[in-house]
Amino acid sequence: MRASAEAASLRQTEFLAMLAHELRNPLQPLAMANDLLGKKVALDPVLAHVHGVIGRQVSHMARLIDDLLDASRVSSGKITLQLLPLLLSDILASAVEAGQANIDKRQQVLSLSLRDEPLLIEADLVRLTQVFANLLNNASKFTQEFGHIDIVAKRNGALVDITVSDDGAGIAPDTQPFIFDLFTQGYRSLERAQGGLGIGLSLVRTLTQLHGGTVDVVSAGVGLGSQFILKLPLSPLPMPGAIGAPAPPATALPRRILLIEDNADAAELLALLLEQDGHQVDVRLDGPSGLRAVLDAPYDVVICDIGLPGMDGYQVIGSARAALTAPFPCFIAASGYSQLGQFDLAGAAGFDHYLVKPINIEALSDIITAQVPRRVDGRPGSGV
Repeated sequence: MRASAEAASLRQTEFLAMLAHELRNPLQPLAMANDLLGKKVALDPVLAHVHGVIGRQVSHMARLIDDLLDASRVSSGKITLQLLPLLLSDILASAVEAGQANIDKRQQVLSLSLRDEPLLIEADLVRLTQVFANLLNNASKFTQEFGHIDIVAKRNGALVDITVSDDGAGIAPDTQPFIFDLFTQGYRSLERAQGGLGIGLSLVRTLTQLHGGTVDVVSAGVGLGSQFILKLPLSPLPMPGAIGAPAPPATALPRRILLIEDNADAAELLALLLEQDGHQVDVRLDGPSGLRAVLDAPYDVVICDIGLPGMDGYQVIGSARAALTAPFPCFIAASGYSQLGQFDLAGAAGFDHYLVKPINIEALSDIITAQVPRRVDGRPGSGV
């Protein structure tokens, strides 16, 4: 029975990974088209509005896909953290940046209260940002227009208490004990009314516990708002000081770029975006022709999909590295797969970066501008 259950769990994980990949692929050309549209918003105020709507919906869809995968990772115990000493203020700033669009759309008022003293915690920036972004999204979703959302952080001995409160829909007393359970039926009906998968708070609890913390909810009842209170351990490490002067920004020199992508729409639109930044871009739509191109001409950057006809992206880049001599191009993977194992495979194949679709064009531009090979970052959702 255990073997059968493990096999079923593996099939579920593999199915969710493939589903996420197939859902992310059509998001890529939509995101690229919207980035192109963003360059024209000055022509008509309606374009600015449309650009914002499309951007919010693409981001929402990407978050739903990430939540779907994370739910599978939670159930199989495969979420891991990359802990670093970080300032709580930086983490909260990242979360606010992620949630600000929804808050602005509903014309809600967000206030953030931090003590003057810096609060250092050992955290995974991406994952803990996800915790607070989920709580902010949750507060905004269940708070009326022009409502109020407050974040308050204060030291409590060796801990820091962070409270995210709102004056919104509140939570019934009989639902509160189960609010962090996956697919809690009472709260799930509210989630479905507002849109969502009903798994965000379960992820909040799991990720908070992985950071050595706790999370609780307080609400006086339906219509009376709610408070989510996180307690996280403060880091015993000394506050890092500034070392030297900041490095000057890299110059965005034109690069010669090879784009290997079998989705013709995505390839065309990404090439247009890169060409508008002054780069020279060649496009190939399958693995074998992509490999021939990278061997036949010198490129500064090679952006390669993983799932390609003829040869997959791992084979293309592995073969290219074996045949070329240094200095190599900067090899960037662009894929709809986001499991940790994929990051490891990409690094072993010779990729310098791994971007999950829909690609963050700013992150891609930063890599192209720097053009310095870096390690593959194994944190899903990090963008790089």
